[in-house]
Amino acid sequence: MSGTSWRQWAARSPHPLARAARGLRKRLVHFTLPAPRVVVLPMLWVFLALRAVVFFVRSKFIAEPLLKAYATRVGRGVTAGIYVPWVIGRGELVLEDYARFDGKVSINFAASFVARPRLVIGAYTDVAHGTSFVVGREIRIGAHVQIAANVSFRDSGGHASDPELRKAGAPPSDDDVKAIVVHDNVWIGNGAMILPGVEIGEGSIVAARSIVSGTVAPYTIVAGNPARRVGTLPRPGEAATAEATPPPAS
Repeated sequence: MSGTSWRQWAARSPHPLARAARGLRKRLVHFTLPAPRVVVLPMLWVFLALRAVVFFVRSKFIAEPLLKAYATRVGRGVTAGIYVPWVIGRGELVLEDYARFDGKVSINFAASFVARPRLVIGAYTDVAHGTSFVVGREIRIGAHVQIAANVSFRDSGGHASDPELRKAGAPPSDDDVKAIVVHDNVWIGNGAMILPGVEIGEGSIVAARSIVSGTVAPYTIVAGNPARRVGTLPRPGEAATAEATPPPAS
């Protein structure tokens, strides 16, 4: 009898041995040990202390040095979490003062369009876990930008837009590769996708899961697929209340 047949027999058979096996499995699934706080709290403290030491070593002695080794220019106070960024290809990686990579970040330099594709991360900008950059020409992120988890930046779609060229496996044309610019003090929400040629104005917010394919005006909130304006934000010196407007009908 094969392994699958044995599992089916144990799961469905009315045989006493099969019923006993199911009962034993149920008891094992719900088995738990007592956890008196006088015992488990010291265990937790030891675990947290050891974890902090391991994370510190991984960050300061592995991830940060290797991130800086990838970079062509590194400012002061550049930091990383516990993961080494996944970098493919060759290009210019510029990290301004106090930029931070906080989690797994991937960077794919596609050098078939320009000799040295360029990615710039501005001062005090925080790049969260799961963020990916595909750089065919240039992606420039300003200062004090907050990039949430799983955001994707692509200045090229990776394939030719012409159907016949795409069928033939041709790469994108130069016209399909357009630089991305994110200005200062922008907040980009979880899972957003920033497409080729996008420019996001200063102080704006891109809502989670949005797909941005055009220009976002400064101090604007955009959301949706495609991303559209759903509100505005106060400029410096204006009243500290945002004027929200409903999203346009689609």
